[in-house]
Amino acid sequence: MDLRGKIILVTGAGAGLGRTLAAQLVDRGALVVGLARSEDKLQELRSALGDAFTPVACDVREEADVQRAVEIALRDGGGRIDGLINNAGLGRFGKVDDLTVDEWDVQMATNLRGVFLCTRAVVPHMKRQNAEGGFGGHILNVASVAGLIGNPNLSAYNATKFGLRGFSDALMKEVREDGIKVTCIFPGSIDTHFAASAGTQGSSNAMTADDVSSTVVHVLETSDNYLISEVVMRPLRPKG
Repeated sequence: MDLRGKIILVTGAGAGLGRTLAAQLVDRGALVVGLARSEDKLQELRSALGDAFTPVACDVREEADVQRAVEIALRDGGGRIDGLINNAGLGRFGKVDDLTVDEWDVQMATNLRGVFLCTRAVVPHMKRQNAEGGFGGHILNVASVAGLIGNPNLSAYNATKFGLRGFSDALMKEVREDGIKVTCIFPGSIDTHFAASAGTQGSSNAMTADDVSSTVVHVLETSDNYLISEVVMRPLRPKG
């Protein structure tokens, strides 16, 4: 997909990988609709990226918020949505008998319900685009290596990311004949604030958000009949 002039939704755009993704996509000529709960962070990013970035305060766990964000994207894109990057996610780590129900629920709601709501909202438009004779679109889900292997003290987070892999695989097979690509990526440690907010210590030699984002951009820019369905990313020397 040639990203110039394309409408790409990015969830979790206020910080970390999402912020980097938004910047790199704008640099490639895309029009980015950035979703996040923090309006202040989104406005800061708008100041940095200019008119090619549309900030939308949105909690992906809330159906009405998601629908409003998609309507804004359709307005800005002349009725099109070319890409969705489901990047919003969080972790709450700890022993299963110490994990609270609220900590379990917020991970399920953000990491799975949010992806479902955003995906469900854009798929009908991508199917219509395909039926009208164009490329349907591309949905890219940001999972984690925690969606491939279980880890002690990550039981809830593991469950969401394993679930996201299953959702992505099923979705890919469901919509590929509608001209819609689905890709799931599985990054290891990224140098963001994620680990600290999850209550753990990240890798001492993590990957950069720039490197991970550049791979996402490459996947989005592949030709229409070329599908990369899964990508695993790890730091070469995680301990330095």
